[in-house]
Amino acid sequence: MSESFRQYLRALPDFPDVLPEFDPAAAPADPAELFRQWLAEALEAGVPQPNAFSLATADGDGRPSSRMLILKDIDADGWHFATSRESRKGDELTANPHAALNFFWQPQGRQVRVAGDVVALSAAASAADWHARPGADGTQNPNWQLYAVRPREIEFWQARHDRRHIRHRYPTR
Repeated sequence: MSESFRQYLRALPDFPDVLPEFDPAAAPADPAELFRQWLAEALEAGVPQPNAFSLATADGDGRPSSRMLILKDIDADGWHFATSRESRKGDELTANPHAALNFFWQPQGRQVRVAGDVVALSAAASAADWHARPGADGTQNPNWQLYAVRPREIEFWQARHDRRHIRHRYPTR
């Protein structure tokens, strides 16, 4: 690596001057409730698409890949997202049904990481999700699959200017 590029990277701005306070002791018992609060605050702060996350998967040999997706819902089944079963994501989830989601809201110095087992939801739920997409024209897509991540790990991270960032991990099933 060239020293000038290293210096360039180190000089890039990181977080805004004012960051939200976060006291893990005051966090709700339910991680989904805290996520909803942080999502609402990100939206209020003008973060574009705060429901977008990076989905990390790995193939059967453990080779990782990641891409951006949109969170569909959070309920008792888990944290929902959808894709084609015939996509690279679909192939990887068939071979290795585990994933990690990472939400990053830079203007607030916050991220949320969710990792766990992935389950395919019902054909009816998948079809309903397909038909609810913007621009849906009523045609069927039998390859569309709604998935849920059943968390085994959920971590909320709040940046601090002194670099003593706050991590709050929830115990999961």
